[in-house]
Amino acid sequence: MKGMMKVKLVIALLVVIAVAIFYYVSLPAINIHATETWKFIFLILAVLFVLYIVRKAKIAGQSKIELSFIKEYTGLKIGVIVFLLFLAVYVAGSILSSPIVNAAKYQKLLKVEEGEFTEDIKQISYDQIPLLDRDSASILGNRKMGSLVDMASQFEVSELYSQINYKGEPVRVTPLRYADTIKWLTNQKEGIPAYIKIDMATQDTELVRLSEGMKYTPYDHFHRNLKRHLRFRYPTYIFDDISFEIDEEGTPYWICSVADYKIGLFGGKTIGRVVLCNAVTGECTDYAVKDVPSWVDRVYSADLLVQLYDYYGSLKHGFINSVLGQKDCLTTTNGYNYLAMNDDVWVYTGVTSITSDQSNVGFVLMNERTMETKYYQVEGAIEDSAMSSAEGKVQNLGYTATFPLLLNITNEPTYFIALKDDSGLVKMYAMVNVQKYQIVATGDSVSECEKNYMELMKQNGVNAETKESDSVKKATGTIAKITDAVVEGNTHQYILLENDSDIYDVSVVDYLDIVRYGVGDTITFEYMEGEQANTVLGIEK
Repeated sequence: MKGMMKVKLVIALLVVIAVAIFYYVSLPAINIHATETWKFIFLILAVLFVLYIVRKAKIAGQSKIELSFIKEYTGLKIGVIVFLLFLAVYVAGSILSSPIVNAAKYQKLLKVEEGEFTEDIKQISYDQIPLLDRDSASILGNRKMGSLVDMASQFEVSELYSQINYKGEPVRVTPLRYADTIKWLTNQKEGIPAYIKIDMATQDTELVRLSEGMKYTPYDHFHRNLKRHLRFRYPTYIFDDISFEIDEEGTPYWICSVADYKIGLFGGKTIGRVVLCNAVTGECTDYAVKDVPSWVDRVYSADLLVQLYDYYGSLKHGFINSVLGQKDCLTTTNGYNYLAMNDDVWVYTGVTSITSDQSNVGFVLMNERTMETKYYQVEGAIEDSAMSSAEGKVQNLGYTATFPLLLNITNEPTYFIALKDDSGLVKMYAMVNVQKYQIVATGDSVSECEKNYMELMKQNGVNAETKESDSVKKATGTIAKITDAVVEGNTHQYILLENDSDIYDVSVVDYLDIVRYGVGDTITFEYMEGEQANTVLGIEK
């Protein structure tokens, strides 16, 4: 009898240890809305059921287990019923959570407002236009890492490259990570010592060294692994998207969005809360979405926002209509990009009819921090067509186009596209008019590209001159100081005029006549205001 008790205790202990190890490794949320929780329960029930059958078979001296044997024991029948009951709830919950039976609820998950393009999207200066996409940023980050002899052998660059606004400027930030497990063993005491910050407008790449290393990251192990650290602090939270950001002082944080399911058991996913985890100390702060600090840029991932808009656009007349009739059904195009506005990051994507993929009926901007969404009815070319037009302009060079940014150029909706060579580096820029996509201009610099674009608009009957007067200004004065610098391989002259505190930036490539001027000369030029320096658009002779 005592021997049997010992065996039962050993088996129970082994089961508990196995369950604990499985939980420690897989880290399921203890939440009925989490599918991994249900799978965890199914696994436990299955293990207990099998152990119970084996035990009963051993007592009965059965070497072969058949259905008739299971029917003989009430405990086994109860186990089967419990398992089937859980399975039935899971299946029913999945069906009742789907858009098939809840189309109206899915369609209302996202609130969309009508926007006015010229009022909401102001023309921005050149030093605020994010010229780099994620792939180009990755190339710059890896090059920067390769130049650091003291770190290159121990660390490598993570592929996160989160786009954020840092002190009003669009930047991408990404942490370093341990090169391998051995490097983690030798460096984990000090932690990850730095992160990389890339200015997306100037392409300046900086390795930011920390006074104390990051010790809570996805690249650590055991209790310092970020997901495990979060799970043990918040066992019921279903973490959806985790991004890397820095606050206004440059302190690294993990922004951990917590999923909230609005429809049934598993449907209608949005974001309910946000946990901010200090990457250095591991300190966590839990916020409701409305209370998240303003420096945080990414609460809702771009993929989630796009999915919510697709529900909004396609389910207006029910699920069946979205599949068969497709009346009034809209969907997003096959890509997105980011705009920095009002110190927030907005996801931009085009909107097209499900039944036609040749043109856009408009576009949407979706705020990654607040989920605020605005729709702009601007008919025109889809992004793919604009990209093809831009590539066609430089087909002799073989450059490839990045997914466009949407800019306001003299009140004209304009696709701005970076053109990259085979190595992934940005070599030229293109502007394509959204509504008249045959208007395509290219240039080696942004200023040259815009100058060519505005000339093309005039040639094609678009009244750019009138609209230009709001943003393009004229200055006349005596040169008090003039100096030169090389920016992105091109020479620029920076001018100070007497009794004028502004700095004026002249691209020598675009305006070679500037070399004729010196201190004391009188000069007249047109310019556009910028954050750090005004960009000269033309010099009067």
